[in-house]
Amino acid sequence: MIQKPKGTYDLFGIDSKELKYIEHLIDNLLEKYNYEYIRTPIFEASELFHRGIGDTTDIVTKETYDFVDKGNRNITLRPEGTAGVVRSLIENKLYIDLPKKYYYYGPMFRYERPQSGRNREFYQFGIEAFGSNDPRIDAEVISIAVTLYQLLGLKEIKVNINSLGNPSDRLVYKEALKNYFKPYLDELCPDCKNRFDKNPLRILDCKFDSENECMKNPPRSLDYLSLESKTFFEELKKNLTNLKIEYVINPSLVRGLDYYTHTVFEVEAKIEGFGSLNTLCGGGRYDSLSSTLDGPDCYGVGFAMGMERLLKAIDIEKIILPIDDPLDVFVIGITKEDKEVVDNITQLLRYNGFKVDTDYLGRNIKGQFKIADRYNSKYLVIIGEEERNKKTIKIKNNKTKEEKEIKLEELINYLTKVIIWIMKN
Repeated sequence: MIQKPKGTYDLFGIDSKELKYIEHLIDNLLEKYNYEYIRTPIFEASELFHRGIGDTTDIVTKETYDFVDKGNRNITLRPEGTAGVVRSLIENKLYIDLPKKYYYYGPMFRYERPQSGRNREFYQFGIEAFGSNDPRIDAEVISIAVTLYQLLGLKEIKVNINSLGNPSDRLVYKEALKNYFKPYLDELCPDCKNRFDKNPLRILDCKFDSENECMKNPPRSLDYLSLESKTFFEELKKNLTNLKIEYVINPSLVRGLDYYTHTVFEVEAKIEGFGSLNTLCGGGRYDSLSSTLDGPDCYGVGFAMGMERLLKAIDIEKIILPIDDPLDVFVIGITKEDKEVVDNITQLLRYNGFKVDTDYLGRNIKGQFKIADRYNSKYLVIIGEEERNKKTIKIKNNKTKEEKEIKLEELINYLTKVIIWIMKN
């Protein structure tokens, strides 16, 4: 038997309904914030991610799915969404009319060890806002993640923030880290030894060395900020307070991608037994990414969140999402001769906006009633020889069992009235 690849999964049943509910919630929420949906290719030129994310990140050095296509082009399955959106911004000249605010969701791919809430193919939702260097937009981006979690019923939401400063500040900070870690090089893992010269900020992210004594008091990026960067960070804090978003300054927060400048943040929710997976969302500002990819200078800020981790959090917290969407009508034919009329009525009801199904397995009348109950259908429409001859139908309230015979042409108006009454009550 052919099985799914390791690190992937099938989505169906309640999980698929929950994901579709969350997507619908996201669509409605982002419409309120005036964000536009964008979709980029699942695979892109490898150079996009090597230059955009950075050759020193674990994503590029260890985790990307790279291949050479039949045209001898180096191709990579997208490991994250931001680089592709920025590529689209440049290629389609979307930067001509700024600001631009986008959101997306779709599959991403990273070759890493599968574990709870972390797969090789994973589904991600993200937003990107371009054109503004005002800390207010950073606060808005953070507020979207917080609002979504609150709408879903997650509790004790915590926002961790830090600043990496502008590119010049980062260079100074990198040198400070190298001077600090140099005496401890022999104690660091092989990966961190490689990161020392290329990008020492990644050392702060290392899970293997996290308990090392030298990790307890490294230099803080906040101590190397220019006056401009300090002012920006102070304004961000004021804006978050103004939006009534509680935050914690986390000096060790640097995020895992090379393109971040100024604001970096992560959003957590207190979930019992969730462990390190409490972090549900992360992002920040990336003002230099567009120019790194040969585009114009363009301010940018955004975040991404893994939907699998979010669904797992909802499950652990026993949050019941309103995904129960029963059938409006199940259409039943008593004899084989009724099939044509049954199909006509089924299609007519669907055209008029009702959620409808019927039997396609040749079940007897008892079996059709059973399947209608399994679908939790609100009403049954029943057709037999007598009804066909009289051009009527029997309609039955599947909850009260009250049954009524009406003319076929009255069906739409009748169902519209009774189902609206059900929705109101």
